[in-house]
Amino acid sequence: MNAINTALALPVAVIGAGPVGLAAAAHLLARGMTVKVYEAADDIAAHVRDWGHVRLFSPWSYNIDKAARALLEPTGWQAPPMGVHPTGAELYAQYLKPLAATREIAGVLETGVRVTAISRAGFDKMKSAGRDSAPFALTVQTKSGARQDLARAVIDCSGTWSQPNPVGSNGLAVPGEREQMARIAYGIPDVLGRDADTYVGKRVLVLGAGHSAANVLLDLAKLKGRVPTTEIVWAVRGGSLARLFGGGSNDKLAARGALGRSLEDQVKAGGIDLHINSSVTKIDGGTALQVTLQQPGGTTEAVTADRIIVAAGQRPALDMLREIRLDLDPATESPRVLAPLIDPNVHSCGTVRPHGHRELAQPDSGFYIAGIKSYGRAPTFLLATGYEQVRSIAAALAGDMIAADDVQLDLPETGVCSSSLVTTHTTAASGCGTAKPRVAVTAATKAGCC
Repeated sequence: MNAINTALALPVAVIGAGPVGLAAAAHLLARGMTVKVYEAADDIAAHVRDWGHVRLFSPWSYNIDKAARALLEPTGWQAPPMGVHPTGAELYAQYLKPLAATREIAGVLETGVRVTAISRAGFDKMKSAGRDSAPFALTVQTKSGARQDLARAVIDCSGTWSQPNPVGSNGLAVPGEREQMARIAYGIPDVLGRDADTYVGKRVLVLGAGHSAANVLLDLAKLKGRVPTTEIVWAVRGGSLARLFGGGSNDKLAARGALGRSLEDQVKAGGIDLHINSSVTKIDGGTALQVTLQQPGGTTEAVTADRIIVAAGQRPALDMLREIRLDLDPATESPRVLAPLIDPNVHSCGTVRPHGHRELAQPDSGFYIAGIKSYGRAPTFLLATGYEQVRSIAAALAGDMIAADDVQLDLPETGVCSSSLVTTHTTAASGCGTAKPRVAVTAATKAGCC
């Protein structure tokens, strides 16, 4: 058997057993290919379970993959109501966990193992001759030690949730951030549930201007409603909240539009101490954290907080791909061809045109980045996007190029599209004479995630 035939007899490696990774396995299995799914946690969907308290703003109809459904239905699985919006915990319990338990997926899934490096068998990054015919070599860290597995192709669906962005507006940790980690949380902590004792009655500073920040702020507002001594401070690097407040009733995902409207109402009501055009430059300790905010022009102000929540997005983990030949956009760290479609600096509408295996393929033939990791640092992603990505990739690996190129992606629009985003902040006296911010949103954009 020659090298090419040997490689084709090997499995397709799928890294990550989240929603998109399991969908990739389902599509590959449906096409008769051998599959191996690697999951670093002891159970599937670790990232989803971490934000299990968060309700998705996309309904079930956008969150169930067709090939996965085909595996589930013969088991007697009952689909949830398609118009209902699940929480992360419900997505796991009602869909992902039963999917992982199917005979087909359970037979190819290994949990508690972490892929730490990928290369070509017998080839470092520099060597070219014969490279494409060599299988991939994966270093797999297990509880009993490391091993090396071979694969004919690799689909990296490892996500970005475990790689949160730091506090600094320059992408770096600010002075004092690492020293105060015990009082800083990243992502979307469960402030109304398991983490409530950490935040109730405290002064909490939230950093970020995306949908993760919106979820955190609205939960904190509910906590404040229960315990009025809870204080909310919100610092936003930019001068516009239009991206977050969104298209309101024009948003094709009603829950996404409602999320933005609810937060806008909270800001108008004055329940949130809002600081726009403010970047954190330093965090000092003490009984309360002393946080230095800097505005354009160098003006600074100090705010105090008992706790900080950093909801400033994530970035892809690329260290394990050091020996893979990648073509990534230098800004988004997404596949270069995909970047103009999703980069918020240039992509002003809440739509992303269909894309599949061709946009996601890398110079190392047979290697793909899919799911939210394919978006790199860009903040806009829906599970439906990832499902169509891996459907296309599976078809391409099976040699069905007609199906692989027939990419169809129908994403709901945000309701407003503009190249000019402006938010004006003024103060208006309330009935009791207290000045509160008034927000006038003139344009909005953002596809959002989940």
